[in-house]
Parts: sequence; structure tokens; C-alpha cells
Amino acid sequence: MEYTQLGRTGLKVSRLILGTMNIGWTTSADDGKAMLDRGLDLGINVVDTANMYGGPSGPGFTETVIGEWFAQGGNRRERTVLATKLYNPVAPFGTPEAWPNESRLSALNIKRACEASLSRLQTDYIDLFQMHHIDRATPWDEIWEAFSVLRQQGKVLYFGSSNFAGWHLAKAQESAQRHGLLGLVSEQSMYSLLRRTVELEVLPAAMDYGIGVIPWSPLTGGLLGGVLRKEREGRSAGAMVSAGLAQYGQQIAEYEALCDEVGEQPADVALAWLLHQPGVTAPIIGPRTVSQLDASMRALEITLTDDVLTRLDDIFPGPGGAPQDGKRRDHRAPEAYAW
Repeated sequence: MEYTQLGRTGLKVSRLILGTMNIGWTTSADDGKAMLDRGLDLGINVVDTANMYGGPSGPGFTETVIGEWFAQGGNRRERTVLATKLYNPVAPFGTPEAWPNESRLSALNIKRACEASLSRLQTDYIDLFQMHHIDRATPWDEIWEAFSVLRQQGKVLYFGSSNFAGWHLAKAQESAQRHGLLGLVSEQSMYSLLRRTVELEVLPAAMDYGIGVIPWSPLTGGLLGGVLRKEREGRSAGAMVSAGLAQYGQQIAEYEALCDEVGEQPADVALAWLLHQPGVTAPIIGPRTVSQLDASMRALEITLTDDVLTRLDDIFPGPGGAPQDGKRRDHRAPEAYAW
């Protein structure tokens, strides 16, 4: 396993992060614990979850399973960089929010959400506490004051964001600096060959502020996971993947042909491409089984040549668009939409 530092911090994290959203959906509690053990065996030291994860098993279920896993001992907690999130209401699956202060980023909900997560996770501290979304109704002064109390109490070590725009990162960091705080150390964004919008503003802002970028959905819901190969083998695609193929079918066909030429699995190439991108700390993988987790390790061994990276850009142009007159425009802000 390769390790890097999370943003500008001294915290060492693995180049792949084990996401746990499937625990409670397609992965049982026992299988989830086996997968968590296997992750440690493979050297993955970051486990990412959220207080709302659990699917039909109920919000909070995933954190509860992780807490039971920690309780087994064997230095599981000590070896894990634990990342969880708050923002969404933790209400029964499929029901609306039950009470006005059970979500978002008020000081009240920050305190209550942290305490509830600590209880479910059976631990006395969270390594990385992440805001799942921006809260436009709560001022940053209130958010950072509430977060600083948690840090002073030793309940949280680092703070991160998810699904923030570039200007949100800037606003958060400038507010933190005014309060003499470390501020954000990570940003979780949707980022893949098919979803490159973060290259416009989020990546440049994160790199400038020393915020580590953690891509989620690196396979774009399975579209980059060899879906055409699977169809040829008789495995049918789900409704969402089929809808994606209707829109991106030609690009996916070209992509899988390139992967065949390179001699690698499409899912591995998609992860390897992210590992080649500047500013990326580690993509989140979301395996359903131990075998899928094992297969993901191949991405760490793949070195993509400049020619292959260029051809991937040709298939999946970044937000700066396709090459013009043989020259590719800079796809970072502001060059992508200015002169």
C-alpha cells in the first residue's frame, strides 16, 4: 500500500479509502466486518462513513456496524483513520425529517450529531468529521466555533467538507483563518473520467489552500467498471447504468477498447487515472464484497503513460472541452471559460 499526507496535514493516509455506504444496502453486517478486516490486511487505513448510511437497515446502521467491529479489539480502532459525516437528518428510511434541528450545520446539530456518531461508533474521537453538504443558512462563525469546541474536547481531530464548490472552500478557509483555526483539510467531491467538473474550480481551490481531494463515485455508478464487457458475458445492467449507456455509450465503448489495448480492467484504469491527477489524495472505493476489495488493489500498480492519459482526455474531455486546432485548452478556472 502507498501512503500520502492528507492535504497540508501530517496525517498519513492510504492512497485508497474504504467506503462503507454499501453496508446495510447490499452488504450484510457480518460481510461488512469481514471487509473492514480485509482492508486493514491490505494496508487501507482510512474508513469513510456517514451518520445517514444504512439504507433499508436504517440510518446510523453503518456506523453501528463499524462500532461493533471496533469493539472486537485487536487494535482495529488504533489502526483506523475514521472519517464520518454529518448534515442530513438521521430519520427512519424513507421518512421526512422529524424535527427542525436534526440536520444541517447549526451548533446544536453539530454537537448532537457528533455525540450520536461517537456512541454508535463506540469510540471517543473521530479523526475526520466532514460536512456532507454546504449549509447556506448557517454562518461560518457559528460552524467554526462549534467545531473548535469539539476539537478542544478531543472529540474530533480534523474537519473536512463534501460536495462543496470552489468558492465554498475559499469562504470556509478564510473564516477559519480569521479564527486562527486549521480549517478544512479535505474535500470529498464526485470526480471521475465522466465527471470532471471539479477541475474548473474545486481542484484549483483545494490545491491552493492545501486541502486534500477525496473523489467519490470514481466509477460513475458502474459505467466505468466494464459494463459493456459484463453485458457481453450475459450480465444485465441496472436501470441507472442503462440510462448512462444511452447517453455515453460511444465513449464507454472507446474507453473499454483502450483498456483492452492497455491490458487492464476498466475499473482499475478509472481508479489509476484518478491517482495520476494532481491534488487527489485518495479515491473512495465502495466494494460490496471482499473479492471486489481485493480486485481494487490492482489500480495501485498501474502506471498510465502520457499517451494513454492523452487518449483518455480525448475520450472524456475535461470541462475545458475537446482540443481545438490540435491544442487542448487549459481546463482549470478561469482559463476554461475566459481568454
